[in-house]
Amino acid sequence: MIRDVPPPARLPLLALGLLSLVTGVLAGLGRLGVAVPEFALAQAGSHAALMICAFFGTVISLERAVALGRPWAYLGPAAAGAGGLVLALGGPPAPAQWLFAGAAAGLVLASVEVMRRQLALFTAMLGIAALCWLAGCLLWLAGAGLHLAVPFWLAFLVLTIAAERLELTRLLPARPAAMPSFVAVVALILGGALAAVWQPDTGLALFAAGLLALAAWLLSFDIARHNARQTGLARFIAICLLSGYAWLAAGALAGLAGGFAPGHALHDLALHAIALGFVFAMVFGHAPIIFPAVVKVKMPYHPVFYLPLALLHLSLAARVAGGLADTFVLRQWGATANALSLVVFIATLLTSVARGRRPAPRRRAR
Repeated sequence: MIRDVPPPARLPLLALGLLSLVTGVLAGLGRLGVAVPEFALAQAGSHAALMICAFFGTVISLERAVALGRPWAYLGPAAAGAGGLVLALGGPPAPAQWLFAGAAAGLVLASVEVMRRQLALFTAMLGIAALCWLAGCLLWLAGAGLHLAVPFWLAFLVLTIAAERLELTRLLPARPAAMPSFVAVVALILGGALAAVWQPDTGLALFAAGLLALAAWLLSFDIARHNARQTGLARFIAICLLSGYAWLAAGALAGLAGGFAPGHALHDLALHAIALGFVFAMVFGHAPIIFPAVVKVKMPYHPVFYLPLALLHLSLAARVAGGLADTFVLRQWGATANALSLVVFIATLLTSVARGRRPAPRRRAR
């Protein structure tokens, strides 16, 4: 039997993902005129690729590889991390584009293997999400602008999260409308992303409508509403999810107003309400479960987990307010605080891991 890659060997892949995250965040700040190192400023145009393909591509592919337990599945996160490294080092975009496309293809194959082991709607959605990543990468590789790839990349992130939440609905009493409505919502999202390639205005409007419908579906059917009444880690995860769903709805509404179109006044709001407010809220909520599973460490829950979450939402609200009020300085400060919330989040995880490594205190003998 082929053995899985041991946890210590997964750390370099996480390190590549973290490098892409740092470079992508700094590149994004550079786009707003914040002083950043020259290597990051040079990648300002690759901000979306660094964050979605290099960072999230590495992390999501790594999680899928760990779930499969097959060495070949780790080629996907390795390719995504290598693509991020090429961009971070200032290399030409073509090698990174090929690496990202290869990583996406690897995730598709891994998703097919997951479906072979367990054929269900949520596993099929994981495969569709991986195909969205691949479609965006192929568009970019074919010479299309990043603005055409971004809807597919956002669909990759959003549908991956939605599929994982769909899996947990089996813990709730059966509701006949849940599955058909979910399929209809996904069809609207995919149809909008495809139509945007040829009819941008119509396609992006359909895409935004699909995202808004998905936010409503998650708020209606997800188990998070029930877990919000729990305590400890379960409540924290539920708060992360529910707050993220609100940002998903906000980004979709901005998209319906035209915000997904490049150069639109609501463009920053539409993209970052989803990519920061929704996606990173999901990351904050799931990290205490996924990170220990990937690297085999203990991560005990502590109420301090709420600190980076609150900072993320408050800073994003300030950024959005700066955009709506046309106050550029407030947008800069909000974006800088966004980056700080990620730093605080990583520090919180590492502190929790350190706490988990401490030996339990011995009980005093009677």
